[in-house]
Amino acid sequence: MPRVRVVQDNEQLGIMETREAQRLADEAGFDLVEVAPGADPPVVRIMDYGKYRYEQSKRERESRKSSRHSSLREVRMRVKIDEHDIAFKARTARKLLGEGDKVKISVMFRAREITHPEVGRELLDRFYERISDVANVERPPHMEGRTLSMVVMPDPKASQREQEAAPA
Repeated sequence: MPRVRVVQDNEQLGIMETREAQRLADEAGFDLVEVAPGADPPVVRIMDYGKYRYEQSKRERESRKSSRHSSLREVRMRVKIDEHDIAFKARTARKLLGEGDKVKISVMFRAREITHPEVGRELLDRFYERISDVANVERPPHMEGRTLSMVVMPDPKASQREQEAAPA
């Protein structure tokens, strides 16, 4: 490329020969970096490329740190479960949802219990009633072999309500 448009410190220096632009960059102690090869003429910037790459990787690390990866956690129950145990499992599910994880709630059937899947569905409904203020159903109850399961995810409105209710 014989001619390029040169930019330094967000200030255009104009269109010049590539050799002249390289000489300016060398005198300033910086690199000549092509930023818009598709432009006519191509745009190059006089900058410290090492510093630019460092700041770019720093921004990427910061954005990865702030993003939350939600995982799928599971709470298992049997058909014959006591109310206290349901309450305990619901507290566990609330804690997991509060951490931002999705929760798979499973009811496992043994032996002849499988002949009454409506009992498991009723159990899942009662369980969901206990956590419905902090969860939304992502996948409604369905059978997977001898297991009836549903997936719930954190309710974004619930976290907003918590933040509004918390004293500043």
